[in-house]
Amino acid sequence: MDTSICPRFEKAMGILSQRWTGIIVYQLLGGPQRFSAISSDTGVSNRVLSERLKELENEGIVKREVYPETPVRIEYSLTDKGLALEPLIRDIEKWSQTWLEPESEAE
Repeated sequence: MDTSICPRFEKAMGILSQRWTGIIVYQLLGGPQRFSAISSDTGVSNRVLSERLKELENEGIVKREVYPETPVRIEYSLTDKGLALEPLIRDIEKWSQTWLEPESEAE
């Protein structure tokens, strides 16, 4: 029996296990958002958020849309590929509600 890990699975886990990536995807499940809203709602630093959004955009999970307004408005949203993660994210959310204690109670 072949027990090696599928390269596609390994790549998927590499993408999703990056710090803050799951939180960013979860945040974008609510619809398009501006950088400042994602940053303030998640607590991710601007530098890390910028890196993660670029990585997710390169993977085709997040779409960056620039609106030619004054000042320029930029919104981030999930692509179809990103939206396909919703069942997985919702399952993790459900699992966490069932099995994990809030940080303040766990200490």
